[in-house]
Amino acid sequence: MAKNHGRQIEHDVAITAAPSQVLAAFFDPEALAVWWRTVRAVTTPRPLGIYAVEWRSSPFADDVFGMLGGVFYGTVMEFRDGRQFFVADAYWLPPEDDPVGPMGLEVTCQVAGPGTRLHVRQGGPLDNARWGRYYDLLSTGWADSLGALKHYLEQGADPLLPPRGVAPPA
Repeated sequence: MAKNHGRQIEHDVAITAAPSQVLAAFFDPEALAVWWRTVRAVTTPRPLGIYAVEWRSSPFADDVFGMLGGVFYGTVMEFRDGRQFFVADAYWLPPEDDPVGPMGLEVTCQVAGPGTRLHVRQGGPLDNARWGRYYDLLSTGWADSLGALKHYLEQGADPLLPPRGVAPPA
């Protein structure tokens, strides 16, 4: 279920997987490529780690942002394995338009029955027409992506957190 609170979007989904697997799927580049359709990801699951993901440019243009895709990046300020992480000073860089941000991304996991209740909240300080369009795209995008994440994990995927202090393969 999605809620729009003016300057933030929230989504909740129940996933039949361990909380540690759910959270790892946000940091494992191979997992991100499957459920979030990223083409590149550099994610560091620790305070002051980088969180950067990139998508291919869309084959169509949005009326406000032009082509969609681009890069989302920020700084991991908090990481608690199997429980939550928070990315601050995050920006979305669309391929053809000015950056959108700053904003925050908060992801929390709680044990719920045989699985996990995943909660995603993302938002920023501005509330104008451009941000309104961003939130429209964001709400639909998160709904689709979290559905893909649920399917990915419930089909038996086992994402892994990148080891601390080890650079991802080039």
